[in-house]
Amino acid sequence: MWWKEPVTSIRGIGAKKAADLAALNIYTVGDLLEHYPRQEGYADYSRLKTIGELATDGSKQLFKGTVYCVRDGFNGRLRFTVVTVRDETGYADIYFFMGQRFLAKKYKPDTTLLITGRVKKGRTAKHVGDASCTVIDADFEEGLGIIPTYALAGNLTQKNMQAWIKTALAKAEQELPESLPDSIIKRCGLPDRVSALKNIHFPASWQELERARKRFVFEELFLLQCGLLYYRSRNQQTRQGLKHGVDGEKLQQVIKNLPFELTPAQKQAWLDISLDMQDVKPMHRILQGDVGSGKTVISALALAKAAENGYQGCIMAPTEILAVQHYETLTNYLEPFGMRVKLLTGGMRAKERRSLLEDLELGLVDVLVGTHAVLQEDVHFAKLSLVVTDEQHRFGVEQRAKLANKSTYAPDVLIMTATPIPRTLALTVYGDLDVSLMKGRPPGRKPVQTLCYTEEKRKDVYAGLVRQVQAGRQAYIVCPLIENSEQLNARSAENVYDELVHGYLENIPCALLHGRLKPAEKDAIMADFSAGKLKVLISTTVIEVGVNVPNATLMVVENAERFGLAQLHQLRGRVGRGTEQSYCVLLTPSDSPETLARLKVLRDSDDGFYLAEKDLEQRGAGQLFGMRQHGLPDLRIADILRDTEIIVQARNIAQSLMKNESDWQEMLGFVKMQLDDRFQMIFNI
Repeated sequence: MWWKEPVTSIRGIGAKKAADLAALNIYTVGDLLEHYPRQEGYADYSRLKTIGELATDGSKQLFKGTVYCVRDGFNGRLRFTVVTVRDETGYADIYFFMGQRFLAKKYKPDTTLLITGRVKKGRTAKHVGDASCTVIDADFEEGLGIIPTYALAGNLTQKNMQAWIKTALAKAEQELPESLPDSIIKRCGLPDRVSALKNIHFPASWQELERARKRFVFEELFLLQCGLLYYRSRNQQTRQGLKHGVDGEKLQQVIKNLPFELTPAQKQAWLDISLDMQDVKPMHRILQGDVGSGKTVISALALAKAAENGYQGCIMAPTEILAVQHYETLTNYLEPFGMRVKLLTGGMRAKERRSLLEDLELGLVDVLVGTHAVLQEDVHFAKLSLVVTDEQHRFGVEQRAKLANKSTYAPDVLIMTATPIPRTLALTVYGDLDVSLMKGRPPGRKPVQTLCYTEEKRKDVYAGLVRQVQAGRQAYIVCPLIENSEQLNARSAENVYDELVHGYLENIPCALLHGRLKPAEKDAIMADFSAGKLKVLISTTVIEVGVNVPNATLMVVENAERFGLAQLHQLRGRVGRGTEQSYCVLLTPSDSPETLARLKVLRDSDDGFYLAEKDLEQRGAGQLFGMRQHGLPDLRIADILRDTEIIVQARNIAQSLMKNESDWQEMLGFVKMQLDDRFQMIFNI
């Protein structure tokens, strides 16, 4: 298969160019063909504007200019290079940062450039950012049609990429098998594979480009849905499930003795889970609970149901501090009714661990709470019937499966997450799971008051923090960076810590927490903060998930503009966990209307699902399907926000295909015809 050959098989690609391509995850000729142009990266060369005609609204535009001068600049934190170009109608300054500066310095005066970039108003010339430039010669013709623009790395140029991809397309025209069943191509009105490849790279028209894009979006989402359905069927068919009985007296006692009444959302979530557990078909359910909605108590009821039926349950958390919190909560809820709850972490003494594992294997432990330590080979259960994972995005599919495989039977699987994903996306991200949504907060918790301030209010914010501590409360300060960066103009946790311990927090017990600390150091700091020994925690986003300190009533987020709305909502969820009024202060040096409008969305809403929707609209879905997070490949062309209709179409076709074994086997044959191995991994081909 020529598409499996290394890129060096294409003329003009040597070791250095291959290394630059590797930075773009391009290793084979097939990878090169799947290096699609950027979504906005097509230039219609028949529509070139003059500099004078460029709109200054921040939109991407295409124009031509001659290099006037090249100069370096420095804004106090960040170095940049400016290439000034001109034509008969005016001047434009093109800004280059970081690695792109090296390329910019190669542009000599009087060189003519074809430029694509976002144009804004500048002081003396139009300001062009997010720019891509191509050197053109005197023979350049404007009527060349629609030309692609690709993401680049190292010393690669647009001309390089275009030439190499044309070479690969010539190979495809000679030999390239179809990658979708003919029945599906006809049913969906899709172009053939070779035509689609040619038109995704060098479109004959905008209409043909759209048809080609639809073909590859469908193909990607269809294979993804087939993979998710395959996971699900394999989990349900390989081993027999366990049937739990209806809710018994012991479980009713647990519910009756909770220190609060379940909210309507909690009751509905529990009904979903309880009915799943009463079915012999294994449960595969994700519980999406907004920040502070009370997911832990639902997991407690599921674990109690397993124990009541004579089985064992296990809950796995991503950090030791979160595992300890779950252990304490479950002990309070379950042990009064004779259910034996134990904690297994990586830091246990050998003798203590050995004793616990013996009890677990003998069936003398009903509920095991642990970190990744529960995945180790020597951890054996007597009768495991329920597996719960908290904050599932910290665990991949393989880790979930490894825990589930510790049972002779196919155990029920419950996955909990406080990372809201809009319902429109749940079908894609969790296609192998049933979804329960849980909104609202338990009674007694007040909404967190969110405030947004620019730089001049910093002193007032710190003074307010000191007042909170003097009133007996605790606080978090979250920074986007651990240490100062030349590339990013943002406050670092180390700098803020040094500044405050010699200033406002001079006589206040506080600590610095970030991801580079050893796990034991992080756990010790969090334990001291939870115990109230530390009053202020200056941290990066390592405190984003799971930390439960009811006495913490203030969260200050530095450079709030650098965080997504969903992440800010997660951070805000670390306060407001007690009965006192809590506050989240968003500090930003930016006074741009766009930034302030985005932060206002967070200020005015505490609905995590709404905020996740807005966040995805503004920032894009990113790598929701990263191998490390979900065990599924990243998408190269599909957009789960824009292409939701195609997701539904692809899922329906995938479901009908699975019902017919011959159709399914035919589809698996087409998986082998993909240009890369991304999807073969799902099906173990």
